[in-house]
Amino acid sequence: MTTAILIPARYGSTRFPGKPLVPLNNIPMIRRVYERARTSGLDTYVLTDDVRISNMFGTNNCILDDQDYLNGTERCAGALSQPLLEHYTHFINVQGDMPDITVRIIETVEYGLKYADVVTVHTEMEPELKSDPNTVKMVLGKNEALWFGRGFTYGEHHLGIYGYSREALERYPTLSITAEESIEQLEQLRWLKNGCKIGTHPVYFNGIEINSPEDAEEWHKRNLQ
Repeated sequence: MTTAILIPARYGSTRFPGKPLVPLNNIPMIRRVYERARTSGLDTYVLTDDVRISNMFGTNNCILDDQDYLNGTERCAGALSQPLLEHYTHFINVQGDMPDITVRIIETVEYGLKYADVVTVHTEMEPELKSDPNTVKMVLGKNEALWFGRGFTYGEHHLGIYGYSREALERYPTLSITAEESIEQLEQLRWLKNGCKIGTHPVYFNGIEINSPEDAEEWHKRNLQ
């Protein structure tokens, strides 16, 4: 199994335009995510639609594609034809808004790919996040995800990190887009609604996902230099 990390980084986030370049202690967030992901020892690539981001990493570590994909998984699938990625059999999609990603989480996803074609992770949900629509909740079955949503206030806290086999990722753009995916704006629902299982594993996460300017402010409060 040869695995690479892919970090989708779309500049024009609806809720937080320019989010990948927001400075966290004077370092662009996408740079922080990239450097932390690289500490896993896996080859790591940024996938972006913006030349300012691609210039930061260069052609050996970044794929520039200005196509307007619906989500990060589609962007990962769109990059599969690139020569940089042709020899990998598995991929881990690390979100570009997770500056606190840990090697342990990445290792857990890679481990899960030994047993499932699509894998994700969850962690314990803090009480204050239960009513937050930016926090994605997951209904958990026996080692697999049953459902994801934003509006309900129970379940596990889903962390938007995915592992895929090459074959599963190639198949994703061919799957039907359902109303549930469009309403919830959750890319992982496409797998479930098309009959694909998502293996899931528990992890410890004590960081912040940067979904809004307020999240960036909170990150700075926790990480004062």
